[in-house]
Amino acid sequence: MARLLPHLYGDSVRLFDDPFLQTLLVRIGSPQIGTAELPNLVRTAYRRMLHDVLASVFPRNRQRMPTRMTAQEPRAFVEGEFLCRDTRLVICSVIRAGMLPAQACYEAAIEVLPPENVRLDVLNMSRRTDASGQVVGVQLDGSKLGGPIDGAFVLFPDPMGATGGTICRAVEVYRELGGVPRTLAALHLMVTPEAVRRVSAQHQDVLLYAGRLDRGLSSERALRSKPGTYPDEERGLNDVHYIVPGAGGMGELLTNSWV
Repeated sequence: MARLLPHLYGDSVRLFDDPFLQTLLVRIGSPQIGTAELPNLVRTAYRRMLHDVLASVFPRNRQRMPTRMTAQEPRAFVEGEFLCRDTRLVICSVIRAGMLPAQACYEAAIEVLPPENVRLDVLNMSRRTDASGQVVGVQLDGSKLGGPIDGAFVLFPDPMGATGGTICRAVEVYRELGGVPRTLAALHLMVTPEAVRRVSAQHQDVLLYAGRLDRGLSSERALRSKPGTYPDEERGLNDVHYIVPGAGGMGELLTNSWV
């Protein structure tokens, strides 16, 4: 499993400290990478992160599994601790930047879990901005949810954790379904201190994973210190709530949008 970056944000926040992933994220944010190359890079990043999330926090149990040799040799069994195949996994696809990440996670998950226990939901949400371009909320335009989430592991693969508003609203939608999920987890490529603070304050039980912490507008002493040491001096959003350094226009690039 990948190493985690030490910080002072609390146990629910897990920041990957993975040189392969960091290098991949640099390519994802590079101005030389366009809409033709970006989707495959994002898929690779999300498959790598999903593997670590499932390995670290998905329920496990001890099992004895046959192989193709078992028919010829009765002792041909593999025994060990594996991912629990009875636990349901719900993956939430947030339109539009979250569509490809969710699909990548879904495809990776059904390689190791029974497809009938892995579900792909869709939430159609969009930013609401004021006259100055600042994000003031999240608008829910529609959804397709596949049923209750009792006992399920619910995952929100949202690439850019900017303000935290998308994750907070998505979690609220699922809580309104009723029932008690086993785990709620957000999975970002990049996240800001602002998003970390908001999600942690509003939903203390949500695990927040990120490939990289972006706080490029923080004070010099905050940047030299362990993340969370000077929370009032940490900043990763510009005046119109884009992430710095970030990747810039992830949703537009992933869908080749012209607007």
